[in-house]
Amino acid sequence: MTKTQFIKDLKSGDIVDSTFAVKYKKPPKTYTSGFSFEFRASDKTGEMTAKYWGDRNETGVKEVYERFQTGDVIHITGRVGEFKDKLEMALDTTSTLRRCASTEYDIEDFVAKTDKNVESMMGELMSIINSIKNPHLSALLNSFFHDTNFVEKFKRCPGSMHRHQNYIGGLLEHTLNVVKLCNTMYAVHPSLDRDLLLTGAILHDIGKTREYAVTTSIDVSEEGMLIGHLVIGEQMVLDRIKMLENFPEVLRMKVAHIMLSHHGLNEYGSPKNPQFPEAFAIYYADECDAKVDLCIRLKKEAETEDPWVYTKDFKHIYLR
Repeated sequence: MTKTQFIKDLKSGDIVDSTFAVKYKKPPKTYTSGFSFEFRASDKTGEMTAKYWGDRNETGVKEVYERFQTGDVIHITGRVGEFKDKLEMALDTTSTLRRCASTEYDIEDFVAKTDKNVESMMGELMSIINSIKNPHLSALLNSFFHDTNFVEKFKRCPGSMHRHQNYIGGLLEHTLNVVKLCNTMYAVHPSLDRDLLLTGAILHDIGKTREYAVTTSIDVSEEGMLIGHLVIGEQMVLDRIKMLENFPEVLRMKVAHIMLSHHGLNEYGSPKNPQFPEAFAIYYADECDAKVDLCIRLKKEAETEDPWVYTKDFKHIYLR
């Protein structure tokens, strides 16, 4: 089944007739005319709440509800309505809600991929890893990037769910950008410890390989929701260091500090604020790439003839 309808293109009043991934669903409940339930439909362009309005036949509504599960791709027919100024799919007993077999859809319609060459980016990152002279930091990086299982997860992982580089390969793309920004800072400030700076930049987001779960959509794992990638990443690093011989204690603490401080402020999720130049450099490089990437995407996605678009993150973005 060729997917011709995407969420970003749907408008109020449109007839829905396409396939969508199910991010989550909520059990049936009563409303004035019978029983209803809702779920979140998604594809590579966005998400939209879908609400099924059933009749008073509770058994029949439950049967429809149980036709599909979270993570499935389903064929939906219905229409687009509005509720509290937000678009949503309005479905009823005449609607189609059918679970699709894996042969009926292309997974790339539901989870976007980077448009950059993953192997080329990986080769560039490995070249930088091979340039690290500190034997302890080199051994730490090699313990991750010579681990085939880790590398495959790293290459597939998104940079985020909804914001910067939110697609397969996004973590690698973002990491390489942060490393390049840090390398430029080192060229401007050669007193920085280049090996520590670049090691921290390479490892700063590795916790996302366990924070995000990628199936027919990008979602947060239970570990990601309860612990978060900063703490997960720090533990991953400390676990590897335990397997290395004679790793200096102060260097261990510095790498751990970078992992925990790279969001900059407590209110942004960092358990610690940056406390030495390399940690500050990584925080600002991370923030810079994430914000610029998001701003570029919001500008591309703006649908207006006005010279500006207003966004929650940046206020006004000039479009010309």
